Amino acid sequence: MPYRRRLRSRIIISFALFGLGLTALFAVATIYVRARLEDQFINDTLAREVGNFANFKRENPAPDAPWQLSTYQARIFSARRFANVPLSWQQFDTGVYDLADYDAQGHLRPYKLAVSKSEDLWAFLQQDVSAQRLSEQQLLIALVATVVMFGLLSLLMGLWLSSRVMSPVTGLASRLRELRKTGKYEPMAPRFANDEVGELALALDDYAARLTRLVERDREFNADVSHELRTPLAVIATTTELLMGQDLPDKARERLHRIERAVRQTTELTDALLLLSRSERQAPADGETTDVAHVVEQVIDISRPHLGTKPVSVRLDVEQPLFAAAPSSVVAVALTNLISNAFKYTQQGEVTVIVGHGRVAVEDTGPGIAAEDAERLFERGERGTTLVKGAGLGLAIVRRLCELYGWKVSLAPRPQGGAVATLRFDERS
Repeated sequence: MPYRRRLRSRIIISFALFGLGLTALFAVATIYVRARLEDQFINDTLAREVGNFANFKRENPAPDAPWQLSTYQARIFSARRFANVPLSWQQFDTGVYDLADYDAQGHLRPYKLAVSKSEDLWAFLQQDVSAQRLSEQQLLIALVATVVMFGLLSLLMGLWLSSRVMSPVTGLASRLRELRKTGKYEPMAPRFANDEVGELALALDDYAARLTRLVERDREFNADVSHELRTPLAVIATTTELLMGQDLPDKARERLHRIERAVRQTTELTDALLLLSRSERQAPADGETTDVAHVVEQVIDISRPHLGTKPVSVRLDVEQPLFAAAPSSVVAVALTNLISNAFKYTQQGEVTVIVGHGRVAVEDTGPGIAAEDAERLFERGERGTTLVKGAGLGLAIVRRLCELYGWKVSLAPRPQGGAVATLRFDERS
């Protein structure tokens, strides 16, 4: 099937089928016309000759009267000798019939029988048509061979023509592959003729120019946003640190802690979104790894405001150490969305975070999710049928981060109620 989808293969197959079909149609028409005309000519001739033979015998009743056409086996029966007519011939009325009979050697030989019947005379002309049938078979074999030969010729011509027709398109695709390797786009329209392929190359040049401008603007925007956000965040973090060094009431200090956590979370989210916008996979410096359990503790602490005063307990179960070959900011962003969602939608009960065996599982006793929504919730803007808060972006960001780092994330309803979100890291992590 993939071969038939190729444009060149379609041209080859179409040309071969056209040539084969046209030749086969011509062969069938030739056989039909030849058989029809020849059969009609022989039948007319036999009908005429049997009538002439009957008239001749009426005028020359003598048994030794010569008959001028020796190509036929002629037999005549008078009214007194109708009983001598061969039994197989008696059933036929005036006309020409196609029959077959065995010869002296036991071979079945076809023949035509012309019959002329009147009250006083029955005349029969028998002509052997085995030679005619043999010529028809030879013609059929010759036409079949011709069809096969022309089919192969059409296939060869299709191969040659497809290579000529597809040569500009193949050249265009080859240049696009080379440009993908080099990463530097060069105008292609000047290298092609002013035809359909040239118009396609011109359209690609225009699209590439617009896409290049769009990428440049996006790169500049990302750099500007990253720079402009980092500066105020750094100022807020520094100011918060200076204020916490002073003698402040516990309530004010708690608020500063919340500001500090928000600044850290915003900084991590900015770094992660910048990586996504560039589609860059960044590993920790010097091959270091991130302690996932430690990040989970920080994320739980940052996400606690979502619990408020709800009667929900939080339990962290570290079954075994787990390390990820990724920046802690990326791991934190991915886990923050999963843990924050559990805190938001759980009204009472427990949220359990399990770390180990290559994954982090977040189980809650919230309203749960519908099984049909489990995969769709990772699409941008989707919130499912049981969720009403949020913009439907957090899980989409988590999915994109997982695709960038080779992780896997999934959601599933729990049989005992609630939902479980699992972030499975690469086996090498």
